[in-house]
Amino acid sequence: MMEAIRNFCIIAHIDHGKSTLADRMMEMTGTVEKRDMKSQLLDSMDLEREKGITIKLAPVRMKYKDIDLNLIDTPGHVDFSYEVSRSLQACEGAVLVVDASQGIQAQTLANVYLAMEQDLTIIPVLNKVDLPAADVPRVSKQVINLLGCDESDIIHISAKTGQNVDQVLEAIVERIPAPKGQPHDPTRALIFDSYYDDYRGVILYVRVVDGQIKKGESIHMMATGANGLALEVGHLSPGMIPDPSLDTGEIGYIVTNLKTTREARVGDTVTLKKYIG
Repeated sequence: MMEAIRNFCIIAHIDHGKSTLADRMMEMTGTVEKRDMKSQLLDSMDLEREKGITIKLAPVRMKYKDIDLNLIDTPGHVDFSYEVSRSLQACEGAVLVVDASQGIQAQTLANVYLAMEQDLTIIPVLNKVDLPAADVPRVSKQVINLLGCDESDIIHISAKTGQNVDQVLEAIVERIPAPKGQPHDPTRALIFDSYYDDYRGVILYVRVVDGQIKKGESIHMMATGANGLALEVGHLSPGMIPDPSLDTGEIGYIVTNLKTTREARVGDTVTLKKYIG
């Protein structure tokens, strides 16, 4: 089952077209109906839409050729490197998006080095190649120097028009490895984001490393020692879609009965209460 999963994020400097690429991917995979599309769909906070930047990361699951593609959208702004680092921990690969008219920016470099430290497979993408100001040879050289890749590894796209975005989806399936994990081991899930919902309580975004979490099971936070219930589990596509369980290698959400995010901090490990003493 894990063979049919790819977990990846998109690394890009602010305004290099990351959210637009995510929109095109969701459109091409039929994750979102064309009539429901609005630009920067994963940027749900009012401030994000107003300023056109990504602050909060939002995971989304897309289906492409019977493969589940789990995208964790990451912030491109300099102040959110911690958000980026925890996203990378939940992935096996990263799509590096570089504006063909601007080249690689300093903050992008920092995030690429983070991805390299995590040993992620990096897929280089030049965006906005259709613009008159695009300097593909110069920016390609920068990418080759940074990653040590071949020129043929770099995909030239226009996220705005959708040109060659299908090649990015193909590369994710072919180049990024499937997640590893032990389905029969005690449950371990990494919390890479958590937030409080006024109506539903604390909601965790997790990557299941080993085992599984079923709806209704008692859960335990390894670092804070807090206990709770998995009231609902599922994936985002991009709205919440409940599932019977979250299995090894999957990325999804857990609705809990916890009262505060202090009980379930980012970077903590969720396990099942039955495995604790």
